[in-house]
Amino acid sequence: MSSLPGQFSDPRVITLFGLLAVSAAVWVALGLRSRARRAQADVPLERVWHPQETVPLTPAEEHAFGQVVSRLSVGSAGRLR
Repeated sequence: MSSLPGQFSDPRVITLFGLLAVSAAVWVALGLRSRARRAQADVPLERVWHPQETVPLTPAEEHAFGQVVSRLSVGSAGRLR
């Protein structure tokens, strides 16, 4: 191996670059592996229970909920009001 010029001939610098390269390769490999695992998971998401499914609302709560929904409805331009 030919000697590297200047400060790059220091074995500590070579070791640092080697560690950075190995850690970057491991990081990329683990990221690709987890992405592939998520892509294979065809299991549907677990259904989240919501309290309104089993707890009846009072008329006042129904009205308050309707007020919130009406404010969040999409306007004529396709944006939230």
